[in-house]
Amino acid sequence: MTQAELIELFCSQQKEKIRQVLNENSQAKRVALTGLVGSSLTLLITPLLEKRTQHQLFLLPDRESAAFFYHDLEKLLNDHDVELANKQVHYFPSSYRRAHKSDEVDNANVKLRSEIVNKLVHNHEPYIIVSYPDAIAEKLVSTQYLKKNSFIVKKGEILPIEIFLEFLYEYEYKQEEFVFEPGQFAWRGGIFDVFSYSEEYPFRIELSGDHVESIRLFDTGNQLSIKEVEQLHIMPLISSNVLVEKRVSFFDFISEESHCWLMNLEDIKKQLDLNYKKIEEEREQMDATVKQLNPSELYITGADLLKDILPHLIIEINSVNFEKYDLILDFAIKPQNNFGKSFDYLLLEWIDNLERGYKTVFLSENDNQLERIRKIMIDILGAYNLNNHTKYTIEELYISLNMILHEGFRDETGKLCLYTDHQFFEKYHRFSIRDRYKKSEAFTLKEIYDLQPGDFVVHIDHGIGIYEGLQKMEVNGKEQEAIRLSYKDGDSLYISIHSLHKITKYVGKEGTAPTLHRLGSGTWDRLKEKTKKRVKEIAIDLIKLYAKRKAQKGFSYSPDSYLQTELEASFMYEDTPDQIKSMYDVKQDMEDEHPMDRLICGDVGFGKTEIAIRAAFKAVCDSKQVAILVPTTVLALQHYTTFSERLAGMPCTVDYINRFKTAKQIKETLAKLKEGKVDILIGTHRLLSKDVIFKDLGLLIIDEEQKFGVAAKEKLRELKVHVDTLTMSATPIPRTLQFSLMGARDISVISTP
Repeated sequence: MTQAELIELFCSQQKEKIRQVLNENSQAKRVALTGLVGSSLTLLITPLLEKRTQHQLFLLPDRESAAFFYHDLEKLLNDHDVELANKQVHYFPSSYRRAHKSDEVDNANVKLRSEIVNKLVHNHEPYIIVSYPDAIAEKLVSTQYLKKNSFIVKKGEILPIEIFLEFLYEYEYKQEEFVFEPGQFAWRGGIFDVFSYSEEYPFRIELSGDHVESIRLFDTGNQLSIKEVEQLHIMPLISSNVLVEKRVSFFDFISEESHCWLMNLEDIKKQLDLNYKKIEEEREQMDATVKQLNPSELYITGADLLKDILPHLIIEINSVNFEKYDLILDFAIKPQNNFGKSFDYLLLEWIDNLERGYKTVFLSENDNQLERIRKIMIDILGAYNLNNHTKYTIEELYISLNMILHEGFRDETGKLCLYTDHQFFEKYHRFSIRDRYKKSEAFTLKEIYDLQPGDFVVHIDHGIGIYEGLQKMEVNGKEQEAIRLSYKDGDSLYISIHSLHKITKYVGKEGTAPTLHRLGSGTWDRLKEKTKKRVKEIAIDLIKLYAKRKAQKGFSYSPDSYLQTELEASFMYEDTPDQIKSMYDVKQDMEDEHPMDRLICGDVGFGKTEIAIRAAFKAVCDSKQVAILVPTTVLALQHYTTFSERLAGMPCTVDYINRFKTAKQIKETLAKLKEGKVDILIGTHRLLSKDVIFKDLGLLIIDEEQKFGVAAKEKLRELKVHVDTLTMSATPIPRTLQFSLMGARDISVISTP
């Protein structure tokens, strides 16, 4: 089944009802839709939104519900990875991180708001806008003001520099050395970099005298051009607490023919009134000498909202607040049942669905998760068929679909039951609002901005030099700005802003200054060649050590069991691509006959512990014990808590030893360990003591290995001869390899959280 087929399947029974709502010939001005649960509304209206002729405004009760609704619409309308110019669905957020906290402005949100307003002012296409009370409450500068005070820069025309600079300063654009956020500009001789709030990317304007020679979009991370355009539109902030200007409601930007979809109107009104009251209280406590607009000039109330929406077609969802409606439709859709992570209950409901003629669809955006569910359900179904003398097949029971919606539901009329994996497993469902100015993982402009004259940097072609800051220089009759690097013997090198990706900040031993290189001497090239040669030598040594390890015979673990699959499927978050790859590598190593020695490297919070939990349980499923070695007492307790929570309900015993336990408690734990009654033991270097005896140790997990001393590592070398070893580290790779002490190993890197 495809996404389009799912939409068609769901809408086939309900289409005639919803078509009445948006019928252009209909005289209905107030419509109530009830009985819409979960993601049923977004599925239902998707075909109609594709044929829209007017703006569609969706108001949800709060930020989270609006974000989930927006996420669903993006997916169903295939609008997720679309350029701004072609985007249909827009998320209209509040300007602030918290409701109306003027000192906590979120630039990303301000940019999203400005983009939408700009499109509404200058384009006439019908858009879909999703918002919530905190966002819609903020009044905006008027259309007339925006048209009057915007600045258009066109290729080939004259750009009056003094007037242009005055415009940027007046409308709160901040001058920086480099542009990396909306609302910033940089001026370097004949080049202007401007990041307008209303545009998707920053622009670089190159001048020849006073004439605009070119306008190019560019990437903030590496300064490389994306494409050339004919004109640039720069608009002022659409909202500011100190600008004296008549404000208007957001509804002034959409025509009276636009449709307003309101989910729980009464809750929206209450939230608007509550926010307005808080703003009035805050204004009373402010310094009276500070010039501020009154709350009524900045925000709307619940009564204002009703006044604004009355001219529009109002479609109220799951509530009835008006005295009279032209059309009321009830869809009688029910929420997805709560199964408490029980596959047995899920199977029984799916069998009941089949017997009643319902279609069952299970959604997940992860192919691995869908495969896990399939394996689990096949095992349970086999046992059910055997005990009940039935012959149901897994293909009859349900259809799996690689996509995700926020909430499943039961459509009794259309006989369709939709299930989502995050609801079944009680996972947190992540939503994403696209941030169009992501920071580069390389040497970003922000890092350059943070550099101070005198800092050491490395140029890939010329070696180590000293950062001397920005300097203006004349090139072909044009004044430009470049980065100056100084080298040995007073040599200088000027770096164009187009070559910033070639330099990085020097990282070396603290307290020790590096040796500067001389330009044109060849020292840097010889050092690079010497380094390459040394790397090859290390690689040869590693191959020899790896060959010796391969000659060892170890325990070959069985393929994943039903319990292993269930544990992995119950993970609260979606696996990242790096986690999937790392877990696959670990399993391959464990199922191989040679002892595993793998390093998992990734920053804090990137999912290393989850991989360790799955690997540990895989060992336990084959009746092997697991030792988890950590550097600190606190970390031992944290790991014990995490492992215990994740493995709750599984046939697995987790324990720990550290200084928080008494000598008697430790003795009891070690006795159970020797008898094989403890499957996973967590502890500090105390695990390396002679009295710690495992009945059948199969896996050793080491967290932050580089923090252990030499003596501990020597003991680890002895322990690791025949035992599978999984090492985790959040330290950059070069410091974790430790070739001479620990031997060769395989490496998996988790680079995405």
